[in-house]
Amino acid sequence: MQYASSAPTASAFVLDGDGRILLARRAGDPDAGLWDAVGGFLDEGEHPLAGLHREVLEETGLEIEVGDFLGVFMDTYGDDPDASATLNLVWEATVISGEPVPADDVSELRWFARDALPADEELAFRWLAPALRAWAAGRERQVPG
Repeated sequence: MQYASSAPTASAFVLDGDGRILLARRAGDPDAGLWDAVGGFLDEGEHPLAGLHREVLEETGLEIEVGDFLGVFMDTYGDDPDASATLNLVWEATVISGEPVPADDVSELRWFARDALPADEELAFRWLAPALRAWAAGRERQVPG
């Protein structure tokens, strides 16, 4: 018997010394060209923090220190009726080494101030806009129902 289940992801709101957040422009579908948090799908059996470090390094070339857990956000991977459900685990993180260089499935990286985030329609996936707005307003540890 097969059971449907949400695919786990790990993402980081990577911050610089000025409190700006690093966002990644998606190179491919779904949501190609839109801004996204750095991160991605976990491999089978991979610990979420190991996956977070791996994904950030793959997409940006940065080594990070993981900070506060910001929350769990449910979504789907795209808008198709048969799109897979996702379970998005999100942490704050700071850079400990490296310079950001877009790689893997990222076409551009850019730092954004809390008060100058992209408009909601420029953000990938449904979970990201409310998560970013809550983070920018200082409301952390969001676990929506």
